[in-house]
Amino acid sequence: MIEPHAPAPPRPAPPCPVSSRSGPVRLPVRPGTGRFLVLAGVFVCAACGLVYELELVALASYLIGDSVTQASVVLSVMVFAMGIGSLAAKRLRRHAAIGFGAIEATLALVGGLSAMALYAVFAWTGAWGGLWANGPRCLLVGFSLAMGLLIGAEVPLLMELIQRIRRQDAGGAVADLFAADYVGALVGGLAFPFLLLPLLGQLTGALLTGAVNVVAGGSLVLGLFRRDLTRRARWLLLLANLAVLGLLASAAVMVGDFERAARHAVYGGDVRVAVQTGVQEVVLTGGTPGRPLDLFLDGRLRVGQDERRYHEALVHPAMTGPHARVLILGGGDGLAAREVLRHPGVQRVDLVELDPAVVRLARTDPALSRLNGHVYGDRRVHVSTADAFGWLRRAPASAYDVVIEDLPDPGITASTKLYAQEFYGLARRALARGGRLAVHAGPFSARPRVFWTVEATVRAAGLRTVPYRVSGRDSGFAAGPDRTTGAARAPRDWGFVLAARTPPALALDRRAPRPRTLSAATLAADARAAARTRVPGLPPSTLVHPRYAG
Repeated sequence: MIEPHAPAPPRPAPPCPVSSRSGPVRLPVRPGTGRFLVLAGVFVCAACGLVYELELVALASYLIGDSVTQASVVLSVMVFAMGIGSLAAKRLRRHAAIGFGAIEATLALVGGLSAMALYAVFAWTGAWGGLWANGPRCLLVGFSLAMGLLIGAEVPLLMELIQRIRRQDAGGAVADLFAADYVGALVGGLAFPFLLLPLLGQLTGALLTGAVNVVAGGSLVLGLFRRDLTRRARWLLLLANLAVLGLLASAAVMVGDFERAARHAVYGGDVRVAVQTGVQEVVLTGGTPGRPLDLFLDGRLRVGQDERRYHEALVHPAMTGPHARVLILGGGDGLAAREVLRHPGVQRVDLVELDPAVVRLARTDPALSRLNGHVYGDRRVHVSTADAFGWLRRAPASAYDVVIEDLPDPGITASTKLYAQEFYGLARRALARGGRLAVHAGPFSARPRVFWTVEATVRAAGLRTVPYRVSGRDSGFAAGPDRTTGAARAPRDWGFVLAARTPPALALDRRAPRPRTLSAATLAADARAAARTRVPGLPPSTLVHPRYAG
């Protein structure tokens, strides 16, 4: 029988310049209350962390485009960095209190200022091109990495602090910690879209979140674990927290001026209207003597100097034949309706627009209403504020002679379902016998595969198609999903698809006033030019398998 050796007495811990305590900590409150306060801190910090993630995804989707890609980049990089941060935090466990306080102050500063920094880089350097063409994307990855590292480092330190208040089994401590973390994430996830974003906007919302973060982290450490810190450590942490709060407060005071300066850097100095609606940012520039009118929706040019060429090419070929009843999906600016009403015999125009602010602007802005011919004063025009997909599902069958889809470019994630086979099937059902469907299919030369995917999707819905293109669009501003496209690579044309149950004729209505930018000869030439570039064998895009990524 082997006699067991008596365990050696534990060695005393070496002195630490910041915190000399690794056992149970002396608290100013009872252990139960202290444990509750730590879990409350976990709750607040988790809510702030998720707000930072959502803020990065939302702002990157708006500034750069393609929300699926931006969400994937932000979340995957953050989760990876959280794992690295957790591993790195093991070295700080002996100094858990001061380490947690320093991490929260840094996280509050980085997360609070991330939206403003990302917007500044996009506004003032987004048009540089060259090596800096992907500057906003690189900064997005950098912020995701930094915040992931800091958020990941929180958990091991918080676990150490909880255990030092009152020892319990590891499973119970993990359960308590993650319960508070997940509930906090729920509150942060709901607060961002329903409270912070609509009431404060992205910049102020991020700054306020940073302020809450630094107050929660600093209060927890300086209030509950102050006896665990040296006098010098307490003062350093207090001064650091006050400095972070001062920087965030100063930035909040300057948000208004910063937004105006950044907007002028992006759009020029003649911004007349800039409003964040519940759907998108709407910016109207020019429209005064000597200044052309431009309308931007979420930073993408929707109405520019070549708008007449676009709207005539979209509308007039579809109006050859019966056109008493017309449905316009999108087109809240009223410019497609303007071209429809130029044709004799139109009895009713139903216009379905998602954003009521665009319709209100088209009604009331002098320059825009003058450009659309005051169509909203015409009794034949009836407006519905609704999602086009949902509206078509409720639309009566065979109700329209012409359906015109004046929608954002394919590839923008919010528009993907409006270019799906299911959507075109609903549009086909709404067409009367002999009716025609006109589809804006995005830039032709810049993204030919996307254009021909739209055409293949329309055919898959049971319609015969005639594709065509029209050149001459404004350069320098992206209309498609990628807002970082420079002027040299900006789309220079539009692609369209005319469809019907039987092969449609690509022609112009001789009874209507002659288009200013379009003729039958140029239309036929544009169709021949488009046909020569056909990409065969493309599958259709569906709701569950969208195919407009490239």
